[in-house]
Amino acid sequence: MATAFALPLSFNPLLNKNKMIDKKHFDVIIIGGSYSGLAAAMALGRALRKVLVIDSGKPCNRQTPHSHNFLTQDGKTPKEIATLAKKQVSMYDTVEFLDDLATNASKTVNGFEIQTSSEYIFTAAKLIFATGIKDEMPNIKGLSECWGISVLHCPYCHGYEVRNQTTGILGNGEYGFEFSRLISNWTKELTLFTNGKSALTTEQAATLKRHGIKTEEKEIKEFEHINGQLQNIVFKDGSKKTVKAIYTRLPFEQHCPIPEQLGCELTEDGYIRIDHSPKTTIKGIYACGDNVSRIRTVANAVSMGATTGMMVNKELIEEKFINKK
Repeated sequence: MATAFALPLSFNPLLNKNKMIDKKHFDVIIIGGSYSGLAAAMALGRALRKVLVIDSGKPCNRQTPHSHNFLTQDGKTPKEIATLAKKQVSMYDTVEFLDDLATNASKTVNGFEIQTSSEYIFTAAKLIFATGIKDEMPNIKGLSECWGISVLHCPYCHGYEVRNQTTGILGNGEYGFEFSRLISNWTKELTLFTNGKSALTTEQAATLKRHGIKTEEKEIKEFEHINGQLQNIVFKDGSKKTVKAIYTRLPFEQHCPIPEQLGCELTEDGYIRIDHSPKTTIKGIYACGDNVSRIRTVANAVSMGATTGMMVNKELIEEKFINKK
């Protein structure tokens, strides 16, 4: 999981909270300062662009103990990776950081204006949203405390660590069937918990049974856990099932409402719609990371951020050559 992460601020005259700043202009403002936002900032800093990274410090991976499947950083905590990334990006003196929440934005003649909760106002030619998504927790006691620790979203991020353990899938219907097939690669002790009447087709149910994947339709009351480590699933009838890990895909909403306020379209799944650039549907606005992609990995966020930074710089160069008379 990857979204904005608040980090210690380097010395920066912009960040003196005792002095109100009316306006300062940047080539690019990046909203969201985790992996994708920092990768975009590095690419732009290396392109000599004046960049402001605004970060509110509420990543969806803040409970995750370790990050995996990212070369050179495998097994590090999310905070370790983000801290090192921030330190390296800070070496580029055209990149500045603000620990604040972007609250409003508007289109201007020459770009965009951003307002923050601390009443700062900044302008920029281009915007990048690397703001991630906000997971919506179902009404099951204990689930939120286990999220990112033993209730997981991605086997490629965490599957190796819970391999061959008693594992569950929280889901139903087509999603539950497909996710069960996927997770069966990591363990043979697998149960699909539908949390109510199964919506599997007769063929799907038979396929899971043939592969030794059990189905449980009882409604769930609670996830018993110790410091986020799942112990038992407690059903509403009082019975229990020992499970060490659960996979599920939670519903979500965009962590930041500003792209929609500016007119950026969302996909049917709720992600910000982008093209290959990755431009949004509003000229001058780009997006990258978890807010545009189902692939919630650090490696993917970094890759998308770096690409976005390069493409924004390319557009700025092209506009300079077109507009200069």
